Amino acid sequence: MKLFTGKPGWTVRADVIVIGSGVAGLTTALNARAANLSVLLVTKANIDEGSTKWAQGGIAAALGPGDTPDQHKSDTLIAGAGLCDLDAVNVLVTEGPEAVRKLIARGAVFDKAESGEIALTREGGHHRNRILHAGGDATGAEVSRALLAAVQNDEGIEIIEHALVIDALKSKSGEVCGVTVHVIGEGSRDGVGQALARAVVIATGGLGQVYSQTTNPAVSTGDGVAMALRAGADVADVEFIQFHPTVLWRDMSLGGQQPLISEAVRGEGAILLNHKGEHFMQGKHEQADLAPRDIVAKEIFTQMKEANVPHVWLDATAIKDFKGRFPTIYASCLENGIDPTKQLIPVAPASHYSSGGVLVDLNGESTIKGLYVCGESACTGAHGANRLASNSLLEGLVFGARIAEHIAKHLPEQHDSLVNEKEETILLDPAIRIPLQLAMSEGAGVMRSEKSLAGTLLTLEELSKRKTKIADINSWEVSNLYFLATAIVRSALARTESRGSHWRSDFPVIDIKWQSRIVEHLDIDGAWSTTTEAVQS
Repeated sequence: MKLFTGKPGWTVRADVIVIGSGVAGLTTALNARAANLSVLLVTKANIDEGSTKWAQGGIAAALGPGDTPDQHKSDTLIAGAGLCDLDAVNVLVTEGPEAVRKLIARGAVFDKAESGEIALTREGGHHRNRILHAGGDATGAEVSRALLAAVQNDEGIEIIEHALVIDALKSKSGEVCGVTVHVIGEGSRDGVGQALARAVVIATGGLGQVYSQTTNPAVSTGDGVAMALRAGADVADVEFIQFHPTVLWRDMSLGGQQPLISEAVRGEGAILLNHKGEHFMQGKHEQADLAPRDIVAKEIFTQMKEANVPHVWLDATAIKDFKGRFPTIYASCLENGIDPTKQLIPVAPASHYSSGGVLVDLNGESTIKGLYVCGESACTGAHGANRLASNSLLEGLVFGARIAEHIAKHLPEQHDSLVNEKEETILLDPAIRIPLQLAMSEGAGVMRSEKSLAGTLLTLEELSKRKTKIADINSWEVSNLYFLATAIVRSALARTESRGSHWRSDFPVIDIKWQSRIVEHLDIDGAWSTTTEAVQS
């Protein structure tokens, strides 16, 4: 199944196509160039507008005194609630420190302690101070800056900005050999074209715009995951949507991207209070306010529901030099009329991170040969049912390098001829976007049930009947959101337990029979199938 487009009007070629300009895409591109491969880097907006630059907390790696990869692994497995792939976690934590050192060698500058050593802080779920940060709360921006500088100085990387990748192209042997692309603007490459390569890497980031409130930027419509799904690749763990517990609450009517209040703020001593002024996380978990994100988000949701209020409060007034430690958050609060040094900050959970995505192996290759996926778009199994804080940037660094290495060793000389498959096409009306997002937030958000999920699935089915023939970025994006929403709801309905960031009010406990990964597949005619794979964690 494909999205309806016009006939391609131009063609471009490279050894490797990388889709996305966040930490995963940039790392993959740079490592592919180190293997002397030509790279076409395609990005949806400006090259610096991905999710990476919004990452506040930092990068987790076992670099501090007394810390070890085994301790990092233990924290990751606990957060993952029994669904982590042990091999993937081992790769992440053992190769992580060297990946961070390589990033520093590429020019990334992290905050330092008075001793001159890199300053390490702690976030929820970690039992050691192992989080590197930059600019206080602007780690993602610094990582993005360093990697972008290296990419833009490499003549072997061609960059196409303002380009939405629509669908995968395949060779006669069934391997992915390119993508259809729509470039917004005028020039030698405008409108729909095709980019051909010997390997394609999806690094398009998250899918937070499936929900009405999210920390993700507007470009995060999960285009890469939806493209892979339509191409026949398996997706897994998509029911595990991590809702960041502390997002600056604003009126629902404002919608869009919500300002994130990093849990590093709680790491520095801020506490959560309910409407009665009670420190409600005390006694709920051994780490209280620094419990894993799913636990904190669920407890906040419970407090909100019991009091029938839209948010709780975060008290950060005891933090010394809040403005100096968290300049981005400080500015964001002021923009919304709150002085965090004197006032309580209203916070509520919002869609933040997808622990699942396109199912890949330890080399980042999907179930379709020639198609690789990295970063938040991928399901490596390293996050299990709930990502440990600050493991996301690390995953992009580690697996981006592994993908490039594998491609360099296994790149085919050339693909056989391109196949023009006569597949069913679909294109949905952009007007369904807001109803879809609201339905997902209400029925498939922090708390779910069979009733809410079944109702959401019916809503999605009704919305899918509203089609259009106007092929543009709005109709392509909303069509992608529909496929992703359907996959999420189907998996959430199937998993009749509560685990990690998936919470069912009608099945409130972990069930050992669900020590399995749920896999969704879409065939060429648009028919869905759901299967399970045992997880040995």
